[in-house]
Amino acid sequence: MPSPEPRPRIHIQGTTSHTIDPRTGHRSHEGTLRYLKAGTGAPVVLLHTVRTQAEHFRSLIPLISDHYTVYALDLPGMGYSEIVPGASYDEPAMRAGVKRLLTELDLHDVTLVGESMGAVLALTTAADLPERVRRVVAVNTYDFPGGIARSSLLARAVVTGVLTPGIGPVIAGVEPKPALRRILQGGLGDKAALRADYVDELLRVGSRPGYPTVARAVYQSLPSLIAARSRYPEIKAPVHLVYGENDGSRPSDRQADKELLPSADFTQVPGAGHFIALERPDILADLLNSVA
Repeated sequence: MPSPEPRPRIHIQGTTSHTIDPRTGHRSHEGTLRYLKAGTGAPVVLLHTVRTQAEHFRSLIPLISDHYTVYALDLPGMGYSEIVPGASYDEPAMRAGVKRLLTELDLHDVTLVGESMGAVLALTTAADLPERVRRVVAVNTYDFPGGIARSSLLARAVVTGVLTPGIGPVIAGVEPKPALRRILQGGLGDKAALRADYVDELLRVGSRPGYPTVARAVYQSLPSLIAARSRYPEIKAPVHLVYGENDGSRPSDRQADKELLPSADFTQVPGAGHFIALERPDILADLLNSVA
């Protein structure tokens, strides 16, 4: 008998876990999606980064759940959403998962909050569903060449190895805890913001059958996040761009997005890196709660 899939060990107070089944009659590569729900009020949807999951927002959710009904999604194939053999993990496929959450739950007046890859998906989902999206908060958008490889030499070596033909699948299936910790810390100004139980949780997810294939497919699909920038001028909802001072994006990357979104508000968080939801959730909470 196959071993049972691991279940999350991190519990965020006030949250409940739910799933969305594949739609009847739709393509077989559409899997079950898992999301966390908490709070009351207008809906806010949280979209996580590459190689993480809904628990990425463990510190933010309690800070905003008095003002919003919070939905934190595990993107397709990630976290505890279903891994479907042969599924695509390019930007349009992941965006389709976000759109399923909004349409299957019939959410309106939605604030989309995404970090990194999730920021790109928040922006492109807003372009597709203007009648449902109220505003977008895009944190450290991952829409430039280099991406995670800029955070450290180790990250660059791992990503290069995962993408290498032949040995790539093997490297994707080997994820030592010290290496994962160092790569994630490379995206933080405050290294202490990376909690040990969160690293353990990510490693548990990484042990799911088929997850190395998902991880490799996500890295292979990163150019589709860059291509998705062409959708930004279509967005009708107000946008707030948030960047960590020490994020891997360069001033030219940030300026390019400002030019595509000339009406967007802009905040730079002093001292912060790529994972603002981990190290400065208070900044994001203040931004959201001030306009709830």
